[in-house]
Amino acid sequence: MLYISNNVSLDENEIVFEAIRAQGSGGQKVNKTSVAIHLRFNIAASSLPEFYKEKLLALKDKRITKEGIIVIKSQLHRSQEQNRSEALERLTALIKSVNVTQKKRVPTKPTKGSVNRRLLSKKKHAHNKRLRGKVDRE
Repeated sequence: MLYISNNVSLDENEIVFEAIRAQGSGGQKVNKTSVAIHLRFNIAASSLPEFYKEKLLALKDKRITKEGIIVIKSQLHRSQEQNRSEALERLTALIKSVNVTQKKRVPTKPTKGSVNRRLLSKKKHAHNKRLRGKVDRE
């Protein structure tokens, strides 16, 4: 079982793991061992609540295909088990990120003191500019 929150959990049978060869430079066994993990999770066929499904499908994320399948590749570690657990952590983080709601921004007004300071500095700047102008010789 993969626990997302107190009320939401996923059965690991819904998640498909595929072991593949890791990319990049490696050691002696780099071309023989399949250490990297491809995790595939079908959003529509999952047991997630509808709220999570809708939010996940609406996300603009390169890890979510047009068919609604989340694909996560993990190849950071040298062992398959560590890569598998990291892929699961990234999947739970993605699903949890959907549930976070943004705070509504409350527009603020500048204080009277800050408005007065700004206007005084503008007047001072304008006065300095006027002093740089041409002098009348009359």
